[in-house]
Amino acid sequence: MTIAPDLIAVKARQQVTWASGDYGAIAALIHPISELLVTAADLPAGARVLDVATGSGNAAIAAARCGCVVTGVDYVPELLERGQARAAAERLPVTFVAGDAERLAYADGSFDAVLSVVGVMFAPDQERAAAELVRVCRPGGTVALASWTPQGFIGDLFRTVGRHVPPPAGLRPPVEWGDEGRVRELLGAAVGELQAVRREFVFRFGTPEEFADFFRVNYGPTLKAFEALPEERRPDLHADLVELARTHNRATDATVRIPAEYLEVVAQRTADPA
Repeated sequence: MTIAPDLIAVKARQQVTWASGDYGAIAALIHPISELLVTAADLPAGARVLDVATGSGNAAIAAARCGCVVTGVDYVPELLERGQARAAAERLPVTFVAGDAERLAYADGSFDAVLSVVGVMFAPDQERAAAELVRVCRPGGTVALASWTPQGFIGDLFRTVGRHVPPPAGLRPPVEWGDEGRVRELLGAAVGELQAVRREFVFRFGTPEEFADFFRVNYGPTLKAFEALPEERRPDLHADLVELARTHNRATDATVRIPAEYLEVVAQRTADPA
């Protein structure tokens, strides 16, 4: 018999995980994903935009550069503070608000566009989070997402870590959001036209060991996996991360060049949720 996971407990652990390390350092690397998504969404100046699970504000800041009226929502206060500091440094008027992707505190149809870049994909209740994205987007508006794919590098990273520290039983993998069929299923009948494109972001490091060390220190899920292991087993996880980087390395020199596939989705909301 399959036991349903305690989603409230899972979410509480996730908040602690994403507040650990320095996700802002990871986000700084992958900011181009947000710029490409905002370009694909073709957001007009003045559009009301919500960036869900904004983290340190990548997509929110990218949308603000287009002259949009932007709100970024996340459940990790430390990341919101980082986003606010970044927006202030660029003199971009972004509003950052504490909130839950599964319970967005906005009326139906409040936004012209709803975005999420490798953020909402980690919500433990995928169906509820997807329903919220659609609900707060006005009919005719845009839902735009970027999510790591199951078969890409980050999917392999999660599987590597999961062999050492298994994820909660019964929880659907976040990388399902990187599968076009699953995204269509999640967004449902309220979304009409949907365009999905597989893209690659390239991680670059000096050595495989540098990659492993960087993710161990900065990326919450990896950091917490190391902390969960007994001291004597941590070198095994580190060695597997080094090998993962070697396996995915496409550099032709002595450095590391790792293509990480993600799915870019731009959909139009055409009706009320079923």
